[in-house]
Amino acid sequence: MKRYWIQTCKEDVLSKQGWVSIHTLEYHPELLQRLSLLGVVEIRHERIHTREINRLKKLLCLRRSLGVNTAGAVIILDLLDKVESLQEQVRQLQEE
Repeated sequence: MKRYWIQTCKEDVLSKQGWVSIHTLEYHPELLQRLSLLGVVEIRHERIHTREINRLKKLLCLRRSLGVNTAGAVIILDLLDKVESLQEQVRQLQEE
């Protein structure tokens, strides 16, 4: 079974993979299921889409590096998503 190491995965490689089993990731499937229940990542039939890997990496980095608890990390991720969305909207408006 191929294992995916989240820290070393490159986004361009992951985007071509589609859905991967949560059992092939370096993190315990139960942790991933809990994160799915919190709405952090989407898991279907014990599979996670590779586009979710980057979000998962950010969350785990916040927890590990900054000591932020899971709920705090989820809030930070949501705010980062909103900031990125607003930055994209500004970029598009500047191009018009």
